[in-house]
Parts: sequence; structure tokens; C-alpha cells
Amino acid sequence: MSPSRRQVVTVLGLAAALAVTIALLPGHRGWFDVGVYHGAVGHWARGGDLYGWTTHNGYGFTYPPFAAVSMLPMAALQWYPTIVANLLLTVLAVAFLLRLLVDPVARRHGWTRWYALALTCCLLAGLNPVRDTVSFGQVNLLLVALVYLDLWLLERGSRLAGVGVGLAAAVKLTPAVFVGYLLVTGRWRAAATAVGSAAGATVLAVALAPDASRTFFTEALWDTDRVGRLEYVSNQSLLGMVARLDPVHPDRRLWLLLVAAALAVWTVRVRRAVRVGDERAGFALTGVVACLVSPVTWVHHLVWLVPALVVLVASTLPWPPTDRAAIRRVYAGALGYLVLCSGLVWVFSNGWAGPVGFVGANAYLWASVGMLVLLPVGRPGGADHPGLTEHCGAVEVPRGVATDPQR
Repeated sequence: MSPSRRQVVTVLGLAAALAVTIALLPGHRGWFDVGVYHGAVGHWARGGDLYGWTTHNGYGFTYPPFAAVSMLPMAALQWYPTIVANLLLTVLAVAFLLRLLVDPVARRHGWTRWYALALTCCLLAGLNPVRDTVSFGQVNLLLVALVYLDLWLLERGSRLAGVGVGLAAAVKLTPAVFVGYLLVTGRWRAAATAVGSAAGATVLAVALAPDASRTFFTEALWDTDRVGRLEYVSNQSLLGMVARLDPVHPDRRLWLLLVAAALAVWTVRVRRAVRVGDERAGFALTGVVACLVSPVTWVHHLVWLVPALVVLVASTLPWPPTDRAAIRRVYAGALGYLVLCSGLVWVFSNGWAGPVGFVGANAYLWASVGMLVLLPVGRPGGADHPGLTEHCGAVEVPRGVATDPQR
């Protein structure tokens, strides 16, 4: 069999196996979240209360008003066209992310580009957070793409860098962590652009929806019961872990201590990433810490870990790895990927008593912690645009030139 034919057979076989597995495994979410968006925004467009509308089991719209404004076209669509529109936008977001994150690695190592992208699509589809995002009809991958638009802009020295982060933060609060990334790494202009974009989008929403904005910022934002139980196994944040220790009275002081520790590690690591010209590792680490410090990180939010997996794989190239550190990274990456594919946390959805239950119920959290602490910085694959430069404070760092001093 020729190499090209073998590649086609491999991709088709892997895609077929994944399709059968996904079809047979339980866990399709019935487009629940896009149903919430569609119902709440449609109710609001007809003159109802955006944050007063709920499903039959009590779930309502939890995002800022700008998210509802951006989703208004949904009110003109019927149910099935809404699902199709959500899927098409998700496909476009994934295509952009693959082109940005994977294609440079394929080109650098001389891989057949379509084959590398097709294999990555299959591996992406195997991840539990990705499957949940698609089957819930969530906006997570769209927000990841919007934030990573700023990575693309930063790598090209664009003055528009920060717009993506700002708009994403106006849609959902979690991406605001990337404003912190821009600040701690000295990207003052990009940080100001992000804050200005978020503020502008929020002001626009206030002007278009004053009542909904008042309700969100005075009531809905502070009502934690709207998003679900903190101790539920789908919440793979640090607060979720603390809540599972004591569901009735979660120790907020312990949570704040863990958040402070995570942010301290993140600050040190992202500053080093920028210092050695590895912007992609910096962005990936920020997505990881966002999942950890957010009070609620449902399983489908963990698509923010996908770029970290790409950085980890790129750090092991060329294959087969020969040095021991690269081999260890291969094993760690394979373990993390398999855990995130497994749906292991759902095994403990009805209880997590004992040490085994506690470890299993927080399985995805451990993967996030491992990435935060161990993700390679300044390794091959981190800087994909040699010759470009970027500014960290007053220091200009050539991209692709600096290397990890511990390498």
C-alpha cells in the first residue's frame, strides 16, 4: 500500500471507529445549552425577561447581556436551523484553531498537512470536553477561537491585539483571565485594548438592553444557584474539588489559598514563556489556569485545555523521541489525553466516598494541575514564527531565537 493510500485508510478507519464509539456511548446532551440560549433569547426578543426565563427543570440564561445581544439572530430561527448554525460556527472555530495551532507544526516537520489536520480532528473528537461542547451546543470553542485570534494578532505585532479577549470576556466572564495574562507579561497596549473592547461591548449591551443589564449585574451575576451545584462531578475546578470535600459547607478559605497558589505558579510560568519567546505556551497555560480558578468549570469548559495538549505534543517532536525528558512527556501526554477522553469523572456522579472516589471524581482536575505545573515552556514547537518580534515591557524578544536554559 502506498503511503498516501495508507494515510487515507488510517484517517477513514479512525474516523469510523470514533463515530461508532460516540454513537454507542451514553452521554449525548440533546443540545441542552443551545436550547437555553434559543429559548431565553427568543423569550427576550418577544418582550420577556431575559433572566426570568427558565427551562422546565429551572435552568436559565447565565451569561452577560452582551452574549444575549450577540445571539439575537437566533431568535429568528426555528429549533433545527439553530442547531445547524451552532454546529457550523463550531466547525469554523475548530478549523481556525487547527490552522493556527497544528498547521505550523506540520509544516515545520514536513508532514502531509491534510493528514496531520485530519488526524488531529479525530483526536479532538475523542476528547470528552469537545464531545460535550458539541452535544450541549455550547459556545466554548467559539470563545477559544476568539481569544486565540489575539494570539495570531500578537504574533504579527498588530495594534488590534486584545480585541478578541475583550469580546470573549464580554460574552462570558472566564476569558477575562487572558486580560491578566496580557498585564503580567507587560502587553500594556493589548491589555488596554482588551479592557476597552470588553467595556465597549458591555456599554453597548447596556444601551440596547438596560433592564436585562440591571438584572444581570445586580442579581443574576451573584446568584450561584443559577449555574448548578458546586459539588457536582462535572465541576472540575478547584472550588468543585473543595466542595466535594464538604458539600454542605465548602471551605472558601482553602479554595482561595489554592487559587492563590495556582495563580502564583501561572504568573511565574507565563512570564518565563514570554521571556523565551514561547507565546503559545503562555496562552495555553492561561487557558489551563482559567479552568482551575473559575468557581465553576463544567467538563465542557475544559476545551481550554486543547491548546496545552498541542503544545505538549509539539514538545516531543521529532518522533520517535530519543531523550528521556521527551519520552516522559509522551507518556504524560498520552495519559492526560486518555483521561480526558475517558469520561472517568462520570463514573462517580452518584457518589465519591473514600480516597478512590475522591481521586476519580477529580480526574480532569488532576490533568489540569499537571498541565499547569509541567507543560514545557520554550521547547521546539512553542515559537512558530521565527523572525517575528514582540515586546515584553521595554524589551524586544526575537521569536524563535531564545531557548529554554534548562533544555
